[in-house]
Amino acid sequence: MDLATSNKVKKLDKLAWVLDSSIRVPGTSWRIGLDGLIGLVPGIGDLTAGALSSYILLQAVRLGVAPTVVMRMVLNILLETVIGVIPVVGDLFDFAFRANLRNVRLMQAYLERPEPVTRRSTLTVFLVILGIIALLIFAVWLVIRLLALLIQMF
Repeated sequence: MDLATSNKVKKLDKLAWVLDSSIRVPGTSWRIGLDGLIGLVPGIGDLTAGALSSYILLQAVRLGVAPTVVMRMVLNILLETVIGVIPVVGDLFDFAFRANLRNVRLMQAYLERPEPVTRRSTLTVFLVILGIIALLIFAVWLVIRLLALLIQMF
């Protein structure tokens, strides 16, 4: 990794730290960030936090991170954003998951050793897509079964 890239990654790491771990919870060793605090605002909080996370994603694309690694980063952001919408549980997940720090670490690992990170990311994205397809098939099956039960009742 050249010096310019290294400096960009350091700045992104600092941003991720501010978003995910910059504030120490008094009386504990836990750390939270602005991302989690913004996420506490009902409705738009998680969407705003997701938009801030997208800046790191954009920089990863500009640095030439492989598409499958970028897709894995997108999945991290989506996971945090979607689960973050759930009251209380989502907020706790937001504080613990730390998608921004994960994404910067993933980007940094890719820039240092692209092949293993690309391989793991490809597998992760494939498994997530496979899981989504399985859930969709299950949902369709469930709807068909429920319709069949309703038809039998009448």
